[in-house]
Amino acid sequence: MTPEHDILQVTPRVEALAALCRSNSRIDPALYRKYDVKRGLRDINGQGVLAGLTNISDIISRKETGGEIVPCEGELYYRGIRIQDLVQGFIRDGRKGYEEVAYLLLFGELPDAKRLGDFKALLAQGRTLPTNFTRDVIMKAPTHDMMNSLSRSVLTLASYDSNADDISLPNVLRQCLMLISVFPMLAVYSYHAYNHYECGGSMYIHYPSDSLSTASNFLRMLRPDMQYTPLEARVLDLALVLHMEHGGGNNSSFTTHVVTSSGTDTYSAIAAALGSLKGPKHGGANYKVVQMFEDMKKNVSDTTDEQAVADYLVKLLRREAFDQKGLIYGMGHAVYSISDPRAQVFKSFVGQLAHEKGRDADFALYTMVEEMAPKVIAQERHIYKGVSANVDFYSGFVYSMLGLPPELYTPVFAMARIVGWSAHRLEELINTDKIIRPAYRCVQPAEPYISLKER
Repeated sequence: MTPEHDILQVTPRVEALAALCRSNSRIDPALYRKYDVKRGLRDINGQGVLAGLTNISDIISRKETGGEIVPCEGELYYRGIRIQDLVQGFIRDGRKGYEEVAYLLLFGELPDAKRLGDFKALLAQGRTLPTNFTRDVIMKAPTHDMMNSLSRSVLTLASYDSNADDISLPNVLRQCLMLISVFPMLAVYSYHAYNHYECGGSMYIHYPSDSLSTASNFLRMLRPDMQYTPLEARVLDLALVLHMEHGGGNNSSFTTHVVTSSGTDTYSAIAAALGSLKGPKHGGANYKVVQMFEDMKKNVSDTTDEQAVADYLVKLLRREAFDQKGLIYGMGHAVYSISDPRAQVFKSFVGQLAHEKGRDADFALYTMVEEMAPKVIAQERHIYKGVSANVDFYSGFVYSMLGLPPELYTPVFAMARIVGWSAHRLEELINTDKIIRPAYRCVQPAEPYISLKER
């Protein structure tokens, strides 16, 4: 095959075709205003366009006061229960929360002790992969991109399911529970395969324990010695709970609704959600935060000096530092303005873990930036709403303290969000038989056909 026919290379011919595509596909931004198109399904004030109804979770960032809609402290509810109350409940009892909150999101009510025990046993029973699946699927094509590996594994699991296309509620629930159970295995084993075959690291496959929680099993399977501290497992469990769901309007949950509405199978729907979460605008921000702070420590001689840190933040916004994108990663959210409740819940536990890991100075720097960045952004930018730290601001720091390789940051997000995706898939199947099909207005003028010999 000659280079000009090699589809794996970007040749000058492909570059030229891409330029043609760009020139003939660009739409005048003024037309979006002319036809009142809500780009990104959001209005000019950032409010999401109402596209559906859900019982699963709610985000509140604005309230009516004196006849006006004003920003408020962010609130997050799972099935009507405030996230802070959920977390305080299982933390106070000294329990892990992932399984309990997963039950709540899937079935709409908190389980009693027996139902919770039965549910944990059901998930433990599902923590098994088909015979030789790890060898024949995960280890055969290792890649640094764990999200692609996850998607491939999910789609391949459909081949082992004799009822893959059955979208009756009991069968879809069976499939969702199985995927929730095996996601940690798929993620960790994919990383070990990559680390061995591509990076030259040692290869080991640890099986999960039926007696351990999802968070504890993840750390057990990831680490060579299978050891972890109680605080490490508790903080990872909390991270999974906080990332489990975030309203029906986030990109991957909306993707789940859209794809489910077509009548497709569970494996295809979850693979589509994974493709959405993989995008750096959705699931990749936490690693960017870690990289940004590493760059800050390299370029600011004294990170206890508030003015020096503030100067660096200004450089970030002016595209003069780090990746020249003009962003302070981990700051701001599409919905929240005054505060992200997930970040607030997370922060105290992050401080405890930082102390255990001897990283109090890093935690102090994160706290300084969290307080300082909104002021710097307000001075440098004209923004329509306030800016605060989001959950990604601290989650990447947590994952770095847990020793997670960066390749697993987004898969850990997926391990949590698979519960929310499953709940939304079930909700879509229960409540509608309509395919989701939004309108797009064509703004291309009519053109006459010109015969080939006259072009």
